[in-house]
Amino acid sequence: MALTVLKVKNAKPGRHVDGRGLCLVVKPSGSRTWVLRMQLNGQRRDYGMGSAYDVPLADARMAAAELRRRVRDGFDPVAERQKARRIIPSFETATRACHETLGDGWKDGHHSRWLSGFERHVFPRIGRKPVDKVDSACVVEVLSPIWLEIPETARRILQRIGVVLDFAHIKGWISGEVSLRSVRKGLPRQTEKAGHFIAMPYADVPALMTRLAAAAATTGRDALRFTIYNAVRSNETRFAVWSEFDLDKAIWTIPGERMKARETHIVPLSLPVVALLRRRWNERTSDDGLVFSNSGKKPISDMTMTKLLRDDGITGVTVHGFRSAFTDWAAETTAFPKEVVEKALAHKLPNRVEAAYRRTDFFEKRRDLMARWAAHLDTARAEAVEATPMREAA
Repeated sequence: MALTVLKVKNAKPGRHVDGRGLCLVVKPSGSRTWVLRMQLNGQRRDYGMGSAYDVPLADARMAAAELRRRVRDGFDPVAERQKARRIIPSFETATRACHETLGDGWKDGHHSRWLSGFERHVFPRIGRKPVDKVDSACVVEVLSPIWLEIPETARRILQRIGVVLDFAHIKGWISGEVSLRSVRKGLPRQTEKAGHFIAMPYADVPALMTRLAAAAATTGRDALRFTIYNAVRSNETRFAVWSEFDLDKAIWTIPGERMKARETHIVPLSLPVVALLRRRWNERTSDDGLVFSNSGKKPISDMTMTKLLRDDGITGVTVHGFRSAFTDWAAETTAFPKEVVEKALAHKLPNRVEAAYRRTDFFEKRRDLMARWAAHLDTARAEAVEATPMREAA
């Protein structure tokens, strides 16, 4: 017999049937719950329809009718409930899962660098936030402190956050795709031209090198001095291993897989660089490990060298910008042809025909060029020594 409003109100503990599977379940505690019993895929299941204190009899009947219709159309209430209860990982967990899944096809250098920006700039701010709660406003908050300070890194992080959110959507952690197109509208305009790095004037670099040489030797300081002496990219320094060097011949052979142009690059080493490397060789932990590493296994962070500049009160200037300082110095103070300077920087010739016919790598000329650059960098130290009066013999 169907229930009535009065029967619902006065029902004693037990199960009271209304019809077509709808029941009122009254517990000894006094709680009253609507339950709909149905057959789904050959199994009998009960579906909660809410408290009888909140859902009147008429509403319970309408809700039951609607649920029956949806089940006939293929809706699975249990599966939907399980989906609603699924565990949403934090943004950091989702990022690391994305890195592990997609990173198999990446080159070693890119694989190791991909997470570094997240670890320094993103995880401390939103790493614990559920990934489905990360939106454009969160990303603006993360990027604001670094958007103008390190623009290239900030742009790279923005692109990688988009990759993580797309990955989370594919995994079902985010119901819809997240667009980050509006993020740039919430950030100030980056005025420097893309691809140009803020450089220290070449006339100021010797003073910096003197301060670095005078301070206590550390892996970071050695790496920065080495990078400036050789006018190389920071990653070429960070991932350099002892097997790439021939100190007797004063050459450094960087394999193609570690170079931006994917071509082997041979660097002639100046005398100060060889001296720096021999000192580090005597302190090495292995014969084939990383040169600039305390353990020989883990490379220094790509921000280690930048931090040295910031600690010295040098703002804005980037490590990569010292390559520009080298270029300006060579153009304004030497007679070396532009082709020699470009080869020293491991730049590819833009003209493919010219590149195909030019076989030389200007090695001997580059050796002279790098020796001249080292002499320029040591100018301030040499002048300081000359300015110091000699002690009289006792």
